[in-house]
Formats: sequence, C-alpha cells, structure tokens
Amino acid sequence: MSDYKKDLAACLLDAGFTKEAMGEAVRLCEAGRKEELVRFLRVKRCDLIEKLHESQKRIDRFDYMIRQTEKQIYMRAE
Repeated sequence: MSDYKKDLAACLLDAGFTKEAMGEAVRLCEAGRKEELVRFLRVKRCDLIEKLHESQKRIDRFDYMIRQTEKQIYMRAE
C-alpha cells in the first residue's frame, strides 16, 4: 500500500469512520477514481461537521443550564 493510501486510511480511521468506509476510500483510490474519492471525502467531511454542530448544540444547552443554576445560587445568596 502506498504512503498516500496509508495516510488516507489512517485519516479516516482517526476521524472515527468504519473500516468499511476506509476500505471504500482506498478502493476508489486504487481504481484511479480520484474525483469520486474527493466526493466521498467531502461527504464524510460534511458528516463530521454535522456531528460537530450537534455536539455544539448540546454544549450550548449545558451552558444555558449552568448559567440558570448559577443565577439561582446568586439569588439565594442575596
């Protein structure tokens, strides 16, 4: 396996994708289907961005509850 293919596989695995997804990317690469590989990688990137946004929403909810709880603490202290 070439260094590029190893890097590609390692990148996808590090990003949390399945061995099947990694294998698909490597197969596209080996078949010389670079444009399809780029589309595949862009889709995977979009999937990660979506997960990031979902996580950010959860964090925002926690931050809101922390602020609300702190307000209650400070209101009792007065």
